[in-house]
Amino acid sequence: MYDDILLPTDGSEGATEALAHALALAETFDATLHVLYVADSNRDSVTVVGDEVVDALEAEGESVVADVVERATAAGVDAVDEVVQGAPHRTIVDYADERDVDVIVMATHGRKGLGRYLLGSVTEKVVRTAPVPVLTVRMEE
Repeated sequence: MYDDILLPTDGSEGATEALAHALALAETFDATLHVLYVADSNRDSVTVVGDEVVDALEAEGESVVADVVERATAAGVDAVDEVVQGAPHRTIVDYADERDVDVIVMATHGRKGLGRYLLGSVTEKVVRTAPVPVLTVRMEE
């Protein structure tokens, strides 16, 4: 039923809650876990360190996905990771469509802040536009 599971992550507590569910599904169905971090192209994140141009969001994303892949591997789950630039909800939906994933697992809330309320929930937009089922995970109080 589920061969490929997509876990979009931003490193938040909500994403950690979603990871537990994604791992359980992957273990049950012997599925591959796709770990995706979207460096929001709507935010300015490029800086210069020494002589090198560094994208802080991409660097953070590499760290976040490496941690998730390490946890998946420790649980015996095959995992692939990707860090990409883009508009988060559109990039998540496009990734799911292009990679033929079977289900998307994501938190109902990610990072906090005024921007989340002004721009709308990434999860809500994914639920409305995804070509596959979306399992939403609420954070425990």
